[in-house]
Amino acid sequence: MIAAFSIAGAPDDSGSYAVGVAEAVRIVRDSGLPYETNSMFTNIEGEWDEVMAVIGRCVDAMTAVNPRVSLVVKCDIRPGHTGQIEHKAARVQALLDED
Repeated sequence: MIAAFSIAGAPDDSGSYAVGVAEAVRIVRDSGLPYETNSMFTNIEGEWDEVMAVIGRCVDAMTAVNPRVSLVVKCDIRPGHTGQIEHKAARVQALLDED
């Protein structure tokens, strides 16, 4: 499965969420699961329990320094398929390349 998630605590004085987001991305990176980060979400791929455990660790880290945390999660659950972070984007790009 692929989970796209966005997590944010309180912004810093400039209005940036970067410090908290960087900590969440460190947790995802250190999990060893395939992932990618863009300007709005981090996508992570693996089995349900391992993906949700990583997201849970991100929430724990964020709530340790923020009294309130916002979390958005969207999942693409497709048993028996792996490598979909790359493959889904490649399929779309191949169609665009036909233009």
